[in-house]
Amino acid sequence: MLKIGVLGAGHLGKIHLKCIALASDHYELVGFFEPDSDQAQKVAEMHNIPAFPSPQALIEAVDVIDIVTPTPAHFDMASLAIQAGKHVFIEKPLTQTVEEAEKLIELSRIHQVKVQVGHVERFNPALLALGGMDLDPVFIEAHRLAIFNPRGTDVSVILDLMIHDLDIVLNMVQSEVSQVHANGVAVVSDTPDIANVRLEFENGAVANLTASRISLKQMRKVRLFQRDAYISLDFLEKQAQVVRLYDQPQSEQQHMMELDTPKGKKYITIDMPDIASVNAIKMELETFADSIIHNTRPKVAIEDGYSALKLAHQIIQVISEQKAQIPS
Repeated sequence: MLKIGVLGAGHLGKIHLKCIALASDHYELVGFFEPDSDQAQKVAEMHNIPAFPSPQALIEAVDVIDIVTPTPAHFDMASLAIQAGKHVFIEKPLTQTVEEAEKLIELSRIHQVKVQVGHVERFNPALLALGGMDLDPVFIEAHRLAIFNPRGTDVSVILDLMIHDLDIVLNMVQSEVSQVHANGVAVVSDTPDIANVRLEFENGAVANLTASRISLKQMRKVRLFQRDAYISLDFLEKQAQVVRLYDQPQSEQQHMMELDTPKGKKYITIDMPDIASVNAIKMELETFADSIIHNTRPKVAIEDGYSALKLAHQIIQVISEQKAQIPS
């Protein structure tokens, strides 16, 4: 069993502590570090676990460090842990800058430790319901809308929200980005609070992504169009739908409709995959433990987190350049 400690006991850190406690067949929760002494005392009493006096003390006591600090502290905390030979789970975004992420990748290779990035939507039941389905989308549309919350505004909406969909899209398309078109507006913070992005890939695929943290309602949907199917994923409601078009009737399909086309009759089937009830954060932490124990690649490896971060900063740069061109 792996000994684990948590750096950061804010809103998300407390959730991680609960999930680690639930994953007791994978981890022994040793304790946590929280710089706010009042908060540390409350969390220690709430979870009946020790609050360590420093990050270094916690790192020395464990095999795995779970970093749930604000993004600006990610690099320093991860560097300490990796150089101490500890495996690291780190919340998204991986780091504040691309250069920091590149340094962490180098350190992880030198010290031969595993690093997983907390892109938790990879473990969303709606996406998991697709199972081993062959995904080869030619067009993707994603909407991630949230009601305003001051927590998270230390970074732009690209790094706060859209980065989830960037990771999903990059994982699905498996091709290099050839063009980035983006627009964004800062409304209530100093960085973009709403943004729309069009990504073009070398294999011809296109993705349109919209993210907003100033919406009146919540939405987290991704729609995939590929040559043999239309796939709709609702990450908020945890639902999935797969629509396929056939030349011949599919006798085993209960939900089938006929469609008259210029090329004759086509047959549409609608499949609603079974959705498993899972705790996504618990699951991502468990898969990380499995990757350490069995020496396999983490589900969301540090290189995946780097790719999403690098693309996010490319988008931020495009938006910044567009803003500079607008006459004042």
